[in-house]
Amino acid sequence: MGEINFLRIVSMPFDENTYVVYREGLTSCVVIDPGFEPEKIIEVLKEKTLRIDAILNTHGHSDHIAGNGVMKQVAPDAPLVIGHEDAEKLTDPDKNLSGPFGLPMVSPKEDATVKHGDTYTAAEIDFEVLETPGHSKGHVVFVVRDGDRTVVLGGDVLFKGSIGRTDFPDGSFADLKRSIEDQFFTLPADTIILPGHGPATTVGDEIASNPFVGKPAGYQG
Repeated sequence: MGEINFLRIVSMPFDENTYVVYREGLTSCVVIDPGFEPEKIIEVLKEKTLRIDAILNTHGHSDHIAGNGVMKQVAPDAPLVIGHEDAEKLTDPDKNLSGPFGLPMVSPKEDATVKHGDTYTAAEIDFEVLETPGHSKGHVVFVVRDGDRTVVLGGDVLFKGSIGRTDFPDGSFADLKRSIEDQFFTLPADTIILPGHGPATTVGDEIASNPFVGKPAGYQG
């Protein structure tokens, strides 16, 4: 099968990363975390002649789900998938933080939920599910293995030189730190992390230099 491609689309006003994931040579794709500028996603889909096979949300905060409705209009049969603990955020402006930020919005309801250890397959790609609470209680990340490459679609857990916020109502630094140490730092050092904000990084780089959870912060793993 063809190599898996990961296209990043940045949505304002929160510089949120959406990813379009597809196998070279196929026309089906998966959209991860469609944000507040879904028209940018549609442009990419037209340019690449891709159709949406599934919509995956790493968590239920508004900047990562705002484009769900438009994606469902474009592809009504594409399942909308989110971690089981965050599904309630899709239809609650207070819980998805759009209300508190002054941009109240809701998403369509989920079509399916996933939990730790699941593998969700769409567009002939296997997405391994890891539960990573801390930024959001129901946050999940999706691990894709493509030959000798491992790629994590990481949402708002671990960023290049930083970490996800933990000051939201269901956030917890202790939980986030545990998620990073148990789920991210146990992956191969060359694992690529595609985060929900900012540039890509690797597990090895964050272990070595992340000031919040890496060796500079006392990590001994």
